[in-house]
Amino acid sequence: MKEHWDERYASEEYIYGTEPNRWFGGHLRMLKAGRILLPAEGEGRNAVYAAATGWEVHAFDQSSEGQRKALKLAAEKGVAIRYTTDTLEEMASVDGRFDAIALIFVHIHEDQRAEVHRRLASMLRPGGMLILEAFSRKQKGNTSGGPQSDTMLYTAVMLEDDFSDLEITFSEEACVHLDEGPLHLGNAEVVRLLAVKPG
Repeated sequence: MKEHWDERYASEEYIYGTEPNRWFGGHLRMLKAGRILLPAEGEGRNAVYAAATGWEVHAFDQSSEGQRKALKLAAEKGVAIRYTTDTLEEMASVDGRFDAIALIFVHIHEDQRAEVHRRLASMLRPGGMLILEAFSRKQKGNTSGGPQSDTMLYTAVMLEDDFSDLEITFSEEACVHLDEGPLHLGNAEVVRLLAVKPG
């Protein structure tokens, strides 16, 4: 899988664009800046945006090419981010607790999904927020991005169960129009979740 993403990110073009995901950016603006974790962050668009708005950013991805492009974008925008190469299963370089965690189009195989999600939930500080947008199982057949297998796609009920240790404040499946670089373009079926760590 690392080789797949290294190959995909190898070009100088930002295949998912350089602007933040709208769902992420809109909700991040409503929070007081603190410490944020961005797993599977790819080319860095959301990490760089968070840093530019005052957040202390820890991002990671298994792809060294994604890391390279993220650090390049951060330098171009004049911000600092911490970006390590880690897998979702290990997260070896991730430490401490976070005021926010954002999972933006992070698709985890069903064999590991619930365990990874619950571990991430445990990394939130009391009062910390989870912001999630991903492709739903209704996305199959669309050309606007994402996996084409149920094993890598989500439902709202599935995510509510994964994050049952958190207080779910918003959950929906919806059709949206994506305009996030050449590989996220067009109408898409997504699932969105907002949740807060109790306490």
